[in-house]
Amino acid sequence: MRLLLAEDDDMIARHLESGLRDAGFSVDRAADGVAADLALQQQEYGLVLLDLGLPRADGLTVLRQLRARGAATPVLILTARDAVADRIAGLDAGADDYVVKPFDFDELLARIRAVQRRHAGRASPLFEHGALRLDPASHQVWLGEREVMLSAREYSLLFELLQKPGTPLSRTRLENRLYGWDEEVASNAVEVHIHALRRKLGATWILNLRGVGYYVPKQPPEMT
Repeated sequence: MRLLLAEDDDMIARHLESGLRDAGFSVDRAADGVAADLALQQQEYGLVLLDLGLPRADGLTVLRQLRARGAATPVLILTARDAVADRIAGLDAGADDYVVKPFDFDELLARIRAVQRRHAGRASPLFEHGALRLDPASHQVWLGEREVMLSAREYSLLFELLQKPGTPLSRTRLENRLYGWDEEVASNAVEVHIHALRRKLGATWILNLRGVGYYVPKQPPEMT
């Protein structure tokens, strides 16, 4: 999943970027509110980590502008403001959750997963589609009782396809969801990962609608 990190403190931002990438996320960073708002207008993100104390335009302004455009992008606020009134203001402006600095990084990852579940309408911590199961906490994947070993990028691609089974995603859209601004993308990168997923899961799990994109069938394939 591709995240936007809106944080003006360079040291905090570097720490978060490193940890999030190690956890399998692609991360774009905006150092002020104007840059964050522009990024949100131009790019589709799976989640926003938003500091309230941004220069040029504060986090609440960025959040209100995002919601005013009708965007449902999940937003998790990261801030040193621990007053109850500030937490209420952020949640009422449309934030999905709120973490006060300093925070434990593992707790942040758990809150990201919880926000993802709520937006997907799931209660279970596991993501299931027929015989296919994904554990977002450990990035483990099972097909039936067999564990399937995937690379970080293969896992991210499968996770994106499973958000809406039956809905094709173009190569460009998948690239935008999987790669950040500072990552080089080979012209056939998506196709290479799709080929690997089909080899590991079976060709019937990842289908291609010619000229439109790739998708996981809405009706899960039968186990053979």
